[in-house]
Amino acid sequence: MNHRGVEFTIAKTAIPGIWQWQFRIGDQIKTGKTETRIDLLAIRRVQLRIDRELKAIKRKTA
Repeated sequence: MNHRGVEFTIAKTAIPGIWQWQFRIGDQIKTGKTETRIDLLAIRRVQLRIDRELKAIKRKTA
């Protein structure tokens, strides 16, 4: 999937309600897990994380 030009992946784990995610911004790879039974909510949480990372990078360069 793609959010604001950042490719990310999200997948269910063997544990019900746990989602594994990963995205890359530049040379940095961010990974993590989120807990929810709703797939769209898991995707939204990753998108919000990407937004935070992009905002932090923009703040550093400004």
